[in-house]
Amino acid sequence: MARSEKVAAVAELTERFQSSSGAVLAEYRGLTVAQLAELRHALGEQATFSVVKNTLTKLAAAEAGIATELDALLTGPSAIAFVKGDVVEAARGLRDFARAHPALVIKGGVIDGKSMSPSEIERLAELESREVLLAMLAGAMKASMTNAAAALAALPSQMAQLAGALQAKREAEPDAATGQTGTAPADGAPADTAPADTAPADTAPADSAPADSAPADTAPADAADATPTETPKDEAVADAPAADQDQTEE
Repeated sequence: MARSEKVAAVAELTERFQSSSGAVLAEYRGLTVAQLAELRHALGEQATFSVVKNTLTKLAAAEAGIATELDALLTGPSAIAFVKGDVVEAARGLRDFARAHPALVIKGGVIDGKSMSPSEIERLAELESREVLLAMLAGAMKASMTNAAAALAALPSQMAQLAGALQAKREAEPDAATGQTGTAPADGAPADTAPADTAPADTAPADSAPADSAPADTAPADAADATPTETPKDEAVADAPAADQDQTEE
């Protein structure tokens, strides 16, 4: 192969590595041309299957930045399935073909930038396809939306029931001040009436008593008036014996 052809081949492989979602390496030793054509047909639009040269593929892998993941796999006759569509469908197609044709041996590969061993590719093939997973996701989202709508529709009635339960509980509990329940009395008086609290606010006996009478203020005034009038009488009584004494001595 001429140098220019090698450069073109490396560039093409590099571009396929970079534009593909995955690359699965396999050993095709023992497969006929007809069987390889059958494999390509089985993969369909999910992947392309090409026989490659190890030396050129290593150069292309180095330029694509995946040399570490692929160098160890590039030994012996090699072919690469470049995955373009659903990686699960491509892995399933390779697995099913390898089971029917043991000459095809899957060596490993790189899927979405991650190195994968033959056993990991086998497990990947066991998964549901992208379309099935999307359908399952859509069904789960629809069910969640239906449940959410039902919950929102039931919310008003649930709130009404909760409010009624809280009201009943409040009426059944005794009032902290009166010791009575919150239920209204039979005569229709409000449940929150508190006569004992309102009585002091309506009447104030202690304040009104001084306003009506003030005995403490009037008593001293009477006493002061009585004292001068009584004093001459006392003095007259005291002087009377003295006068009588004078007359006796005479």
